[in-house]
Amino acid sequence: MDQLVLFLASFVANLFSALAGGGAGLLQLPVLIFLGLPFGIALATHKVASVALGVGATLRHWRSSRLERGFVLFILATGLPGVVLGSSLILQVPGRLAEAALGGLTFGLGIYSLRKKNLGQVHEPRHRDRRGMVLGGLGMMFFGILNGSLTSGTGLFVTLWLVRWFGLDYRLAVAYTLILVGIFWNGAGALTLGLLGEIHWPWIPVLIIASLLGGYMGAHLGIVKGNRWIKRSFEIVCLLVGVKLMIG
Repeated sequence: MDQLVLFLASFVANLFSALAGGGAGLLQLPVLIFLGLPFGIALATHKVASVALGVGATLRHWRSSRLERGFVLFILATGLPGVVLGSSLILQVPGRLAEAALGGLTFGLGIYSLRKKNLGQVHEPRHRDRRGMVLGGLGMMFFGILNGSLTSGTGLFVTLWLVRWFGLDYRLAVAYTLILVGIFWNGAGALTLGLLGEIHWPWIPVLIIASLLGGYMGAHLGIVKGNRWIKRSFEIVCLLVGVKLMIG
């Protein structure tokens, strides 16, 4: 029964996460804790499963995305150090206040996107000069720290940052987030948490299968439905993740 609950919860969580560009921890992490895992072990186990989400989404996005190699390396170089730092800190720092603050910010992301009717509907690259890239990189490093240290919704920040600061449309921003945050950022976080803490390996196979399937299906829906649908999904997930983090 535990395996069935894990599969269904993980599949639904990762489907919506792949569609919106983040938020799988909204459902997946609380289920792991509800089934008996301590927070630190649940977080490390969730991070491993999130890598599978990135792989599943990548399998679908790779054929239709317009990723730039230089921009890919930029996101990895600026975000990964923050992920490792955040993952190293989380096991030693009580995170409830930080989660509540993150919840308020995430809820604000959803409201902001709702108010900006045309946000992320057209691909209009900007801030690619030196100053823009430095400021954009600092933002990525900050979101990397959040990704390594907190549980839900940090991929949503990366998605909106790519849309708002760098001018990507929602579909391309979600592709970058799912591939780079999903595989590489979460992979670095899972490795760091695994070395410093503990992963519950018996549940990993079912989580990986559900995450792969959910990630692929969510990415497929986003590609088929387009930017308007992705924007609405992003807003809904932001509001739900924000409320969940604020109330605990």
